Amino acid sequence: MVSGTTVAFIGLGRMGGPMAARLVAAGHRVVGHDLVPELLDAAAGRGVEPAASAVAAVAGADAVVTMLPTGRHVLALYRDGGLLAAARPGTLFLDCSTIDVADARTAHEAARDAGHRALDTPVSGGVAGAEAGTLTFMAGGDAEDFARAEPLLSAMGARAVHCGAAGAGQAAKICNNMILGISMIAVSEAFVLGESLGLSHQALYDVASTSSGQCWALTANCPVPGPVPASPANRDYRPGFSAPLMAKDLRLAADAARAGGVASELGLRAAQLYAEFAGSEGAEQDFSGIVRTVRQRSAPPTDSAPPTDPNGTPA
Repeated sequence: MVSGTTVAFIGLGRMGGPMAARLVAAGHRVVGHDLVPELLDAAAGRGVEPAASAVAAVAGADAVVTMLPTGRHVLALYRDGGLLAAARPGTLFLDCSTIDVADARTAHEAARDAGHRALDTPVSGGVAGAEAGTLTFMAGGDAEDFARAEPLLSAMGARAVHCGAAGAGQAAKICNNMILGISMIAVSEAFVLGESLGLSHQALYDVASTSSGQCWALTANCPVPGPVPASPANRDYRPGFSAPLMAKDLRLAADAARAGGVASELGLRAAQLYAEFAGSEGAEQDFSGIVRTVRQRSAPPTDSAPPTDPNGTPA
């Protein structure tokens, strides 16, 4: 789609707002809607034309981008909300939400049955990536539709990967975020272990970031203040990618693992830990704040008797 395409953008929150603004900056006409008036006003300040409703936003659009909390919201808007009925035949629907694979496939089928084109295109990169235009898009759907969507995806991000048929984008997203969630817990545990051993955060970072412990959770989103100035740890864990969103993604991954009979012991445990964290002190924090939970649950070292062998003799 060339510059000047009319894009309807539904869902202008922390991710959707900057994504819509990137489309405006690329020369596209963007008509947006959000249920929160403050978000709609903020988007208008960045060049998005506000619409009174989602249905009004899609009238005359060449493409529709949705960024919504759950699959339930996507399906309700597509069908009961009248979005598919209001769009012109052949409109390209791009759902950037992170939802269940089955819901993504259902949404895709509903769009196709209504005479439209559709891709599931969840994103990775968080709010910082949305603002900077460095997101990665994971797309599921027909190759022809992916080719049509690429100019829009390129305007909002740095990379778009066609992962396969409908639902494949969502599958890639939940697998990727299962890796991320497990990694963040592992990095957090390592830093707390280092603290207990008298190792400075900087020393551990300098070693792990240039050796086999290197990972995105460490080098881009380090869970302790200091080593990575841009990480949320230096802003009292104000979210880039919030703990509730990580909990949601890990729940989707855990549900898929159970349904598929996959022995995902670490994934299931990570989902449990993030559900607990997001439901309590982590509700308004970045997902890297899980380090605080690890620290709180760690018992302080105590003097104890020397270890013994199985017969009770001091080792």
